[in-house]
Formats: sequence, structure tokens, C-alpha cells
Amino acid sequence: MQLTPTERDRLLIFTAAELARARRARGLRLNVPEAIALVSDTVCEAARDGLRLAEAVRRGRRVLSTDDVLPGVPDLVTEIQVEAVFEDGTRLAVIADPFGGGTLGAAAPGAVLHGSDNGGDTGGDTGRSTDSGSGTDSGTDGRTRPVHTLAVRNTADVPISVTSHFHFFEVNPRLAFDRAAAYGTHLAVPAGSSVRFDPGATVEVGLVPIGGERVAIGFAGLVDGPLDSPRARQEALRRAAEQGYLGAVDDGRESQANQANRENQP
Repeated sequence: MQLTPTERDRLLIFTAAELARARRARGLRLNVPEAIALVSDTVCEAARDGLRLAEAVRRGRRVLSTDDVLPGVPDLVTEIQVEAVFEDGTRLAVIADPFGGGTLGAAAPGAVLHGSDNGGDTGGDTGRSTDSGSGTDSGTDGRTRPVHTLAVRNTADVPISVTSHFHFFEVNPRLAFDRAAAYGTHLAVPAGSSVRFDPGATVEVGLVPIGGERVAIGFAGLVDGPLDSPRARQEALRRAAEQGYLGAVDDGRESQANQANRENQP
């Protein structure tokens, strides 16, 4: 059977989670890998069951308590991130304070605790996916308000969703906006949430700078390194323009996105 890297990663999480469930059923406290795997698997299975992102995050946060893990684990694991496949696509789920609930027990999606009824959770939470209680973006630079806003138009025939901490400069090439202005930023939304762009729609989004060491690895491969290195921005714009990313133009020129948005104004 041929499996993609993503599918292999999912099976690895499930296998580690099953080991964690078996040890937990024997009365053992879980270590760091076991706890992370069990919470991650719970979120992935909740997504597979058709729950929304916020509800899946809520279940992940409730599957373990501090009594279920070894001493020190809550201090080491303050946040868990896992990509799960929901009905509307793959989303990044961020579980803050993952051992703060611990009320699901055998009701956790996918849990197979020996001797349990493995019942279902009937609760629902349609609020923020971070479940952090802050109600604001807690990005790596600590900012809570947008530094600037951009008008973004979806020129594709299908909806496009962008998650909170994706380098916005490198999002889908069919999204038309000022790429140069978005360099080194991410959405000013709660961690783990996303913004949806419907076909033909223009959405105004707030952006904040990427914090920490300001290194962008992966994404669309337009940067793959320190954001503030000499000529990194100029080289990223050149790559984006060559690959057909809308709005990618040289500094000092009006972006294609701004031109398109202005021409579409009534």
C-alpha cells in the first residue's frame, strides 16, 4: 500500500496514541511523547468525525489532566499543534494548556480504553479554536493588534483558507494583494484559526510581523531562511513574480493586486 508522508505521519501519531491509551489503562502516567500523541490523535479523530475546528480543539484540551501525565510534563508541553483534516480542508489546530481539562476520559474520539464504554462527548463549543481565554492573537512577537491591513481578492474558482501563522507573503498565488507589503507577516487572528476567501470576494485582513528569530522555512519555498537577510525580500519577490504569484512586483511600483482592486471599485 502506497502512503503519502502525511498519511505515514498520521499513522505514527495513531500508533503512539494507542500505546499511550494502553499504558493509561494500566494506571500509568504518560510521558511527553505519549501525551502529545494522545491529544493530537484526539483532535484528528474529532475532525474525522465531522466536528468543527473549535470543537476538535476543545476535545483535545479535555482528554488529559495533570494527574494523567508524569510530573514536569505540563511545564514542558504548554501548547500542542497538529494539522487535522476537516470537512473544509486541512487546518492547523493549536491546543493551548493541553492538560487543563481532563474530563473526557474514554469519551475522547478514537480512544479505546480497555474495560470502558468509550462513550461520546455531547458538549459543543463554537467559540475560538485556541481556547486560551485571551480572545486576541498571541503570536510569537506578542502583538495583539494588526500593524497594517490589506485588501485581498480571491481570483480562483474555489474557496481558499489561510491559517493564522502562515507567512502571508507566500499564500496561494491566486490571491491578489500587495505581496511586498505582506512580506514577513502573518494574519492578526487567534492562533489556530483561519480566514476564508470565497471565489471572487475581496476581504480586508489585518497583518502582524512574524516574531521570534524571524525565519521562514517551508511554506511555498519563496524564502526558506531568515526573513531579514540582505536581499532576502527582493529575491523572494523575484521568485514569486516568476512563479505567477499575483501582486508580486518590484519595490517602488504599484502592485498588481492594488491595481486590480482599484479597477474593480464601483
